[in-house]
Amino acid sequence: MYSEFEIKKQICEIGKRIYNRGMVAANDGNISVKLNDNEFLCTPTGVSKGFMTPEYICKVDKDGNLIHANGNFRPSSEIKMHMRVYKERPDVKAVVHAHPMYATAFAIAGVPLTQPIMPEAVITLGCVPIAEYGTPSTDEIPDAVSKYLPYFDAVLLENHGALTYADDLMAAYHKMESVEFYAQLLYLSTNIGGPQELSSSQVNRLYEIRKQMGMTGKHPANLCQNLKDGSLNCHTVGGCMAGNKEAEPLSDKEVLISEITKKVIEHLQGK
Repeated sequence: MYSEFEIKKQICEIGKRIYNRGMVAANDGNISVKLNDNEFLCTPTGVSKGFMTPEYICKVDKDGNLIHANGNFRPSSEIKMHMRVYKERPDVKAVVHAHPMYATAFAIAGVPLTQPIMPEAVITLGCVPIAEYGTPSTDEIPDAVSKYLPYFDAVLLENHGALTYADDLMAAYHKMESVEFYAQLLYLSTNIGGPQELSSSQVNRLYEIRKQMGMTGKHPANLCQNLKDGSLNCHTVGGCMAGNKEAEPLSDKEVLISEITKKVIEHLQGK
């Protein structure tokens, strides 16, 4: 069990990492950690995340109200977004918000990260939807993010940035790294001829691997809204609630591929 001071130091370390990796500029971004059901540590507003020390870190309650801050430091203006994550995802212990270059470019272009191009991204993230635009520091962003929280551990914020969350701070930060790396690879491969996507059966096998690994968090492998008996996963039916539209009906070919994939997985599992 880490002390409160040690957690503050960890927050500062993660702040330096996102700053040094160019995931934020100037005073952008924010980080928070859950101490208990009514106490949360968070980064202050108006401060560069690359130059924080433990005394900068603020403490708020479950409603985002200030409990303690040194000097003129005040909680992040995006604290409402963090609190919504904690409220709707009791398993989450840390939240990271940043503006990584490539991931944010996809968010600005309105393109979710749904193409299955790399095993690690499929296993770790599944896919990354885009929450509709909201005015920073208002309830608009928490409301937009809310509908994705039960299904994903990473969300792009339209014209804004990215949000990741997990059961500890390092895991939340690593998800942010993974989102940015995924976005960068997708961008680069698109500009040199187009990515060679993994097949439906390959994606489903990776989903099974994730289940067998017992990884924590929410993921399309377990909770995909499009994943029904005999249907395909998010990657092959329009992607992660893209535009919050219903998936197009499956073609006969897609249904056949899905049935074959299902039988192969059952055979591999010895069913």
